[in-house]
Amino acid sequence: QFNVTSYAATVVAIMTLETFAGMWINAFIVSVTCMSWVRKKTLKSYDKILLAVGCSRFWFLCISWVYSFVSIIYPNYLHVHPIYPLLGSTQSFVTCSNFWVSACLCVFYCIKIANFRNSFFIYLKGKIDRMVPWLLLGSVLFSLVNGILVYDFTNKLHCNNFTWQGQFWKVKIKIDEHFFTFYFITGFGYATPFTAVISSALLLLFSLWRHKRNMQTSSMKDLSMDAHIKAMKSVLSFFVMYSINFICLVVGMIYSTKEENHMMSMIYVFMYVFPAVHSLILIFSNPSLQMTLLRILPCVKCKVCMK
Repeated sequence: QFNVTSYAATVVAIMTLETFAGMWINAFIVSVTCMSWVRKKTLKSYDKILLAVGCSRFWFLCISWVYSFVSIIYPNYLHVHPIYPLLGSTQSFVTCSNFWVSACLCVFYCIKIANFRNSFFIYLKGKIDRMVPWLLLGSVLFSLVNGILVYDFTNKLHCNNFTWQGQFWKVKIKIDEHFFTFYFITGFGYATPFTAVISSALLLLFSLWRHKRNMQTSSMKDLSMDAHIKAMKSVLSFFVMYSINFICLVVGMIYSTKEENHMMSMIYVFMYVFPAVHSLILIFSNPSLQMTLLRILPCVKCKVCMK
């Protein structure tokens, strides 16, 4: 019992540090972007996506931490109606939003930087700035529908099959019976943006390879090549972390009906790395955000030392 308690306390402590670090990083992105919006009275397409990414990841970390904390420290509370349907649907909404908005950023990189002579791709390149608000709105609406479906499913699960005697056995059996329906809803919400990220990364890589081959005979410095390489680094780093996060979600769905609390705890730890680390990469790849952060850090350090 002591070992289990110590393990749970360690996992919760690690998750708490990751969560608050990630929330601070994404709150910084949102704050700087909003201040720039107020100052310039306009917001570029990239900044719109950046603002949506920061907001979605901030709330993802906040809600997911509450859900993880309750499931690890007070697992019995999840079987109290309506805590489980509310927490489950809210977490599904913020997780799906995080995935879709992040995928929008990757697709935006691909369309803006990649060079293809296809007429449809040229059309997208010309219309992408107007499409960005609709893509973000569609991501939120799809995530909301996904959250509502999850709430409806888990609410019916509890109302129709919950009894105090043998509650864990009843709930577990019912989830196993509806395995396909439940995981099809959540899996589709995660797999679709993941497919978009893979496609964008491959298209951008192919565009970079073809552009490099065409420029081999030229000794002049090519700005388009530099843009390709910079975007490719961002997309590849994003793709690697996005893939790890997706794998964690799939494994988490598999173990959610089992009593593998240790495995679920480790999955939570890895899931919280993605919103913090990738947002930090976004900060250092954006000159405005990077300069603002470098100006703030010495001030924060001085205030801490004075205290």
